[in-house]
Amino acid sequence: MSIKKKFIGLMSGTSADSIDAVLIALGYNKFEILLTHSIKISADIREEIYSLAVPGSNEIHRLSKLDKCLGLLFSQAANELLILSKLANTDIIAIGSHGQTIRHHPPSASIKKYEGYSLQVGDPNTIVEKTGITTVANFRGRDIALGGQGAPLVPGFHKAFFEKTGSVRAIINIGGISNITFLPGDGLHKSVLGYDTGPGNGLMDKWTKINIGKNYDKGGAWAAQGVTIKALLSNLMDTPYLFISPPKSTGPELFNIDWLESLLEQLPKYRPVDIQATLLEFTAQTISKALSLYSYNINEVFICGGGAYNTVLINRLKELIAPIVVENTSILGIAPEWVEASAFAWLAKQTVEGLPGNVPAATGAEKSSVLGAIYTK
Repeated sequence: MSIKKKFIGLMSGTSADSIDAVLIALGYNKFEILLTHSIKISADIREEIYSLAVPGSNEIHRLSKLDKCLGLLFSQAANELLILSKLANTDIIAIGSHGQTIRHHPPSASIKKYEGYSLQVGDPNTIVEKTGITTVANFRGRDIALGGQGAPLVPGFHKAFFEKTGSVRAIINIGGISNITFLPGDGLHKSVLGYDTGPGNGLMDKWTKINIGKNYDKGGAWAAQGVTIKALLSNLMDTPYLFISPPKSTGPELFNIDWLESLLEQLPKYRPVDIQATLLEFTAQTISKALSLYSYNINEVFICGGGAYNTVLINRLKELIAPIVVENTSILGIAPEWVEASAFAWLAKQTVEGLPGNVPAATGAEKSSVLGAIYTK
């Protein structure tokens, strides 16, 4: 593209605390964030999201209601962003909406290659009707139909805008779940690798909410008051997922509070603050382990996602992977909290232009493919 075109990206992550909306301009190898906006997801809607992540009663009705409800919220986020930008909806080529993940069961040892699925809600029909903007959604399904994990889908975006020739980079997104992208800097699509390393903020946020009533442990300050429980950390690090070779992806279906409490039941009673400190160490060590598994001579590590602002976590990660320099993605031109929403705006661009969005080396799909479904205005 010689002329920059405008797209909106919408993202709601594992934490389900807000919907992020970003307006970006994309040209050939050019990227610019024009405006950002977030709206909060209320506590009752967030609890419904969490409750639908596990089997329960009356699921189809509840899921359908949530799908419509979130469709309206995603529309609200996009419309408010548009008002702030002083642009018309006709100025926007398309919206890329990730949706809110409810269940993620990709192919695995127990799920056959073509029986995996990933379910996101946030009705794109509602989004296109309420905004008047062509909307691209349901990005994961095509990759899974090709035998892939359907995740992570951000490595293509990372390669397009974060790769540096001659430098081996790792991009680490610390959201509810952590994922990593390796960018070898050789310009080859097939050598890019990405996968979910394990938990990010999700377990820490849940434990914080249960024990001190806050939505998250700001800066890791509460965790810093505790000490690591070696027996618990050892059990956490023995989680079979951590030993599976990529491609692989995971979510709160595995790393959740019920799972954590099942491990705690096997151990003496510990102070909640020490458990929080151990969860932080667990996140840091799983990321560190991922960085050391491959023969890449990594030059640079860049952090994005909400975890980039957990000072205690980032400082611990720096200790574990020293002397590799760790920065956040602001130095690359995108603040950590806006990388994923930007990626889905870029994925929308790929889709409407008939270009592939997945990286088969990361997802395990049989081939690269155009992703998502287009809902035209």
